[in-house]
Amino acid sequence: MQNKKVVLVTGGSQGLGKAICTTLAEDHIVIIGDIQDAKAVKLAEEIQENNGEAYPLHLDVSKEENVKEALQEITGKYGRLDVLINNAGVDFTKPITEMSVAEWDVVMSVNLRGPFITSKYVLPVMSGQGGGHIINIVSTACLRAWPEASAYHASKWGLRGFTQALFTEARQHGIKVTALIAGGMKTPFLLDRFPDIDQNKLQDPENVAGNIRYILEGPADTAVPEIMVIPLHETSWP
Repeated sequence: MQNKKVVLVTGGSQGLGKAICTTLAEDHIVIIGDIQDAKAVKLAEEIQENNGEAYPLHLDVSKEENVKEALQEITGKYGRLDVLINNAGVDFTKPITEMSVAEWDVVMSVNLRGPFITSKYVLPVMSGQGGGHIINIVSTACLRAWPEASAYHASKWGLRGFTQALFTEARQHGIKVTALIAGGMKTPFLLDRFPDIDQNKLQDPENVAGNIRYILEGPADTAVPEIMVIPLHETSWP
């Protein structure tokens, strides 16, 4: 495929990130950005064995210098970066009174500060090459709230607002920005913390990844500022 896009997926080694990388690697060059180096390497090898093109890259989105170095490595290797998918996310399932300030800061640094840092340094790259696409993975947690997820809710409500603001600035440079609001998925993010959750009310992460692929294949002169992808029997929204 001559028009392969170079795609960076943060938190790309497992869960939704893995599904995104595997799906997009069928047509594009995928950069698996993650702090879990061994998992990123393993996934890249699996993708390459299936004739895809993937590159594992150590990336801690909460560290500004690491983000800058990672982007320099990507542009040095491929000469461009067409798509950034801010997928990395963390949470601590605790009541507000039991959550430490340090834990709150970790959630904010990855879920909200991270997309700001990556977008800040990706925008000049994409602007210089004449365009690009940034997709921020939000959550139905940005639309309502439930107990013991205060930091996660705050970060995702903030990420939705940041994405809308980013859209208004990036479009001036021909760069598309999309907020993808994902409902519950069968990923370690939920299953490891809530082993008794009803999986019949969750969706496969590949379904969400397929919608991302659809958005990226849209007409050049059309933008999708926001999209919600939820299981048919979603309980978190509405």
